[in-house]
Amino acid sequence: MNRRFVAELLGTAFLLCAVVGSGIMGEKLAGGNVALALLANSLATGAALIVLILIFAPISGAHFNPAVTLSMALEGRLSRIEVTTYLLAQIMGSFLGVWCAHLMFGHPILMISQHARGGASQWFSEWIATLGLLAVIHGCKRYSTPIIAFAVGGYITSAYWFTASTSFANPAVTIARATTNTFAGIRPADVLPFIIAQIFGAFVATCLFQWFEGDKKSRMVPIKHEPDDHQ
Repeated sequence: MNRRFVAELLGTAFLLCAVVGSGIMGEKLAGGNVALALLANSLATGAALIVLILIFAPISGAHFNPAVTLSMALEGRLSRIEVTTYLLAQIMGSFLGVWCAHLMFGHPILMISQHARGGASQWFSEWIATLGLLAVIHGCKRYSTPIIAFAVGGYITSAYWFTASTSFANPAVTIARATTNTFAGIRPADVLPFIIAQIFGAFVATCLFQWFEGDKKSRMVPIKHEPDDHQ
């Protein structure tokens, strides 16, 4: 459990370093071109996810996301103590990652974001983003870790662009990004609706794939061997 706690903490911290740090660097070098800054931000985040999943999946499963942990708990794969440990590590790691990014780029460690991300379209985007992320994870879990890693990284990179919210899809990431007044930030007032949408998206995806798997199992009819008349 201690190893898994540290793996989740470090993995989430590096993820937030990538999200916030690449946002700062992208905005700094893009010369006011927001599309170029977002491209840099999305590519860096997707690439970091691939690497971090490959590193930490054998240790903790590489959740780095309370929505993923709660989904696994809903399926009965994690105990209460495991869920608590994972959530604590993810939240602590997310703040640690933001602070490290601030230190690297010379920003104040403690900041409050002024970046507004409110409205029904943003909340719906987060529901879609998290539903899609959990669909990727559940849909690919029958494959090897490298395939899952590339699938998750590829999905997040694309979801940065096809969702209006730029696909946070992670409650711990959302909370921590309220403490950075940089390209990746979100106002504290907008955090709770995002988290509600994310958890609901994860719940729907989990139930959907449980139904898919139940349907698959129902079609696996055991073969009945008829008695041999010659015996």
